[in-house]
Amino acid sequence: MKRISILGSTGSIGTQTLDVIDMHPDAFEVDGLAAGGNTALLLEQVRRFKPRRVSVSTRALAEELKANLPEGVELFSGNEGLVEIAAGGDADTVVTAVMGSVGLRSTLAAIDAGRHIGLANKETLVTAGHLVTELAGRKGVQLLPIDSEHSAIFQCLNGENREDVACITITASGGSFRDLNRNQLKDVTVEDALRHPNWSMGAKITIDSATMVNKGLEVIEAHWLFALPYEQVQVLLHPESIVHSYVEFRDSSIIAQLGNPDMRVPIQYALTYPDRWASPARRLSLAEAGSLTFREMDYVRFPALKLAIECGKAGGTNTTAFNAANEIAVARFLRREISFLRIEEIIEEVLQRHETVAYPDLEQIEHCDRMSRKLASML
Repeated sequence: MKRISILGSTGSIGTQTLDVIDMHPDAFEVDGLAAGGNTALLLEQVRRFKPRRVSVSTRALAEELKANLPEGVELFSGNEGLVEIAAGGDADTVVTAVMGSVGLRSTLAAIDAGRHIGLANKETLVTAGHLVTELAGRKGVQLLPIDSEHSAIFQCLNGENREDVACITITASGGSFRDLNRNQLKDVTVEDALRHPNWSMGAKITIDSATMVNKGLEVIEAHWLFALPYEQVQVLLHPESIVHSYVEFRDSSIIAQLGNPDMRVPIQYALTYPDRWASPARRLSLAEAGSLTFREMDYVRFPALKLAIECGKAGGTNTTAFNAANEIAVARFLRREISFLRIEEIIEEVLQRHETVAYPDLEQIEHCDRMSRKLASML
């Protein structure tokens, strides 16, 4: 019986992780759940999966929840609560599915406590990849990717000699506006941006997919996960989202991982690795798919992707500033305060004013995050 804790249990990845656990009740036990403000759904999850420990985002929400919790369930709140769910208790694996840089301290705490990590919070590696990978190596902790693209690369590399890798290619659907030019993006709405053609995801990641920021974050994450220089990480537009990513080796062979878009597959693989279990995902029929299309990435059309990669190459706190500015800009767009194209402009303006710290510690990273958010909120 493997014990699982989930940070972000009421979000898209969190609920699908619980779907996987529900399919294998004799194999998994839920040790802890941390959620934001959706206490109604969290309470349903508590009653269904009977965790020993739960956490919500604020003390006020905890007070509301307390009376309805089953007897014996420990209750926490705030960032301290995230750390308690991540590092306390008896979990073998912690699935980090919270959105944004808020997941950093709790992920580091989980690693320090020797928990293996099912990594769905890419911002953790984007903002502090050097700290996370160093600590994971020192503690003997596995970082098991849950993003479909990184899971694909992880699977393609299984049993292979890393020195034989020529490059990896991360595929991109192109998001809601992949067929629109820059001029056509001027008047798009929030509703337009949230209509992802292939995946069902949360609002923030769906917007990131439309700007291609998400793909930029994935390039940075891949750099840290697979210890590859940025020159060996490529991006290719693939509208069907069937080839999730692939690896090219120095003998010109290519190994790819394919499947219908279904996040439960990479989630389950992270939980069961190195084993493969039966999945509810619809099997892929290449005959039914008919044809797969690919296009070179247009970095003029998607400038945020280019900017993210440049920040990754520059290193230091540049990626932290990039991520923080984007989180604030996306939130402002979702509140209809700014236009879609303004997201990219705010990121660039924050970076123009940013003073890089080359080898930041955790406090410097968090300071950069706070200052970048403050600036992005005023621009």
